[in-house]
Amino acid sequence: MKNLQTKIVKEGIVLSESVLKVDSFLNHQVDPYLMKEMGETFANKFQSEGVTKVLTIESSGIAPGVMTSLSLHAPLIFARKRKSVTLTDELYTANVYSFTKKEENVISVSKKYLSPNDNVLIIDDFLANGQAALGLIKIIEEAGASLAGIGIVIEKAFQDGGKQLRDKGVRVESLARIKSLKNNIVHFVEEEVSV
Repeated sequence: MKNLQTKIVKEGIVLSESVLKVDSFLNHQVDPYLMKEMGETFANKFQSEGVTKVLTIESSGIAPGVMTSLSLHAPLIFARKRKSVTLTDELYTANVYSFTKKEENVISVSKKYLSPNDNVLIIDDFLANGQAALGLIKIIEEAGASLAGIGIVIEKAFQDGGKQLRDKGVRVESLARIKSLKNNIVHFVEEEVSV
């Protein structure tokens, strides 16, 4: 997606060869116009899949997830990372390790929001090692639901998460695939974006 790639080049900050900071439009401050465009793009890619629910993890996946769900006319569910007094029993859970934050979280979704009748589209902000996606897939499998596919805003193609998921036969659609962050420059898998 050209507008996303341009935004990454203009506003993204390369912190290391494996970390890209995009908090000016995705992870802290949100560009609603870009989110709307991304949601419509994901919806177009998965419109023939019969998606009944969109699933993400709090918190950075919520903005693109809600715009995708709006375009698909399907509810958005977000897996919680933190315990809540209102979310206590009848949960689907999975352990997810974050390489960026160097911590493991137990994510959870209430059983009343996923059923075997659901066809679920996962939306997330980043795909690196694939741990978040695998955790969400585990929850979908626990519910007996079907996986329609995975939509990723930014894939770090130089890490193995995307390959691991695709090797399992999972459909992964990424809006921007990064080949490298070497020398503090974002290089995309597809075409380079000039600014």
